[in-house]
Amino acid sequence: MIRKIKNLFLLGLICWMTISIHAQPHHSFTYDKDKFYLDGAEIQLIAGELHPARIPETYWLHRIRMAKAMGCNAISMYDFWNFHEEKEGLFDFLGERKNTARFIRLCQDEGMWVLFRPGPYVCGEWDLGGLPPYLLKDKNMALRSDYAPYMSAVERYFKVLAEEITPLLITRGGPIIMLQIENEYGSYANDHKYLRHLEKIWRDLGVDVPFYTADGPAPYMLEAGNLPNFIVGLNSGNNEKDFNTARQMNPNMPALSTETYPGWLTHWGEDWARPDTTELKNAFIYQLTHGRSVVFYVLHGGTNFGFTAGANGGNPTAYQPDITSYDYDAPISENGLPTTKYYMLRRLVEKYKKVKLPPVPEPIMTMEIPSFAMNKTSNLFNYKFSSISSPMPLTMEQVNQNHGLIMYKTRLIGHHSGTLRITEPHDYALIYLDGKYQGNIQRDGGKWEIKLPKTDTANPELLILVEAMGRNNYGQYMTDRKGITDKVTLNGMILMDWEISSIPFDNDFISGIKNRIDTSALQKECTFYTGTFNLDKTADTFFDLSNYQKGYLFVNGHHLGRFWNIGPQQRLYCPADYLKEGVNELLVFDFYQQEPMPVSGKKNLTE
Repeated sequence: MIRKIKNLFLLGLICWMTISIHAQPHHSFTYDKDKFYLDGAEIQLIAGELHPARIPETYWLHRIRMAKAMGCNAISMYDFWNFHEEKEGLFDFLGERKNTARFIRLCQDEGMWVLFRPGPYVCGEWDLGGLPPYLLKDKNMALRSDYAPYMSAVERYFKVLAEEITPLLITRGGPIIMLQIENEYGSYANDHKYLRHLEKIWRDLGVDVPFYTADGPAPYMLEAGNLPNFIVGLNSGNNEKDFNTARQMNPNMPALSTETYPGWLTHWGEDWARPDTTELKNAFIYQLTHGRSVVFYVLHGGTNFGFTAGANGGNPTAYQPDITSYDYDAPISENGLPTTKYYMLRRLVEKYKKVKLPPVPEPIMTMEIPSFAMNKTSNLFNYKFSSISSPMPLTMEQVNQNHGLIMYKTRLIGHHSGTLRITEPHDYALIYLDGKYQGNIQRDGGKWEIKLPKTDTANPELLILVEAMGRNNYGQYMTDRKGITDKVTLNGMILMDWEISSIPFDNDFISGIKNRIDTSALQKECTFYTGTFNLDKTADTFFDLSNYQKGYLFVNGHHLGRFWNIGPQQRLYCPADYLKEGVNELLVFDFYQQEPMPVSGKKNLTE
């Protein structure tokens, strides 16, 4: 009996010690109409925006520590719905860069509070603003509204997400102090019933921390996007006028600057965004001296790996796809290095908060990779793709495809040549007539026509290959289906009877490419090039694609993203984790390049 009591005592002691090791002290986060309080003491939040989906998981802790060393006491983070639910009803919170709970726990381990931004829409220059493309299969879909099918999908997502994050709320000993409802809704619509519905779902799921919104500091935006019981987020709140506007619109709730911009985004074909830092410095001095809480969007951007980059379009014929890099001219560069902007902000924190900040973490190593040869291995048209028949073109979403290319084939009956028009090409179409390339039609600008020449074929084959370059992530034209979204005409005649093939460039497709060597009957376009290089050690690098034209890059099976010679980006970031000691494999798909050209690795994104 004594032995049994001793065993029970030891078991209890072990359980108590285990709980003590893992339990976190409970804190309280509260507010009044002007200020925020942690455990009853006033706190000024200085937060850095980080997106775990854009950062190699190995570097999550490094980036959090970089934020801490710059003077941040909190991390603001988007969670991208479509990154977790790539296929309808199938959620992944354990895959590469997807473990949201782990990232939040790392923040807590470093003593950082978390401002959680789950959407469902987040913008963020991310494909469809984080919304899953399968929603667009519904021809009546009303995104970001109280439309029942949309809200049913949202609720399913929130239920799964709540299992990940509710144990991490500050009310349960975690670091999450606030949760954002939607994002910049006042720039999009005015459905308060929708916002209330989102709030109710979260409350029913046990989320009991304060809610906040994020909108531009204009009265109409705040009226449409904020509600009386939500903390007011300002994008940006950089001066007294902005905060006075927030106070006038919602006098009983505090405000903070949810997006103060130290940098800016870049589209393909533009110069690198390099905003002046004087305005940033003046804004931060104001925030520090007036006790205004602030989030730097972004403190560190990272990378739009794969097909995750979004796009902007202010009217039906305008389309600006985002580059692969999300460097953003941020204080912490794409590969994690502190910039002069970083040190400027760090000095301001030390000066005005009168604190001694921890040392800046050691930089992540980068390396040069000497130029190595590439070989032409196969062509997209060497492959046989399954197809479905349809009288009219179908979009990617209608054939259950998220990204990549979609191929449309038909025979020309009646008109055989003349003016071909695509309405609308989303986003970049290559046109072939009897296997011969005729040119491309790009979505941007609304010039959606091309001339087809006469041929000797009785009923020539028309092939249209359409590339999706990222769904709109902002504004009223977000319902952005990919492929041919309406019809194709030749001299005004509607072309029908299509064979449609999905080419998603997913892992299964790519794994088949690298094992196939077939140089017979190569077209001049849409070619695969492969090469190998040896490494004695691994480190981060930037692969230089300046010898190529337009396409995608894969390293050891990892999709690094898009490249395009219209610039400004010519180099794609590759983290050390994607490389290995010994032989490494590079795969380039290029729409236009006709001959293999060497590739090398550089230490920087730009010269």
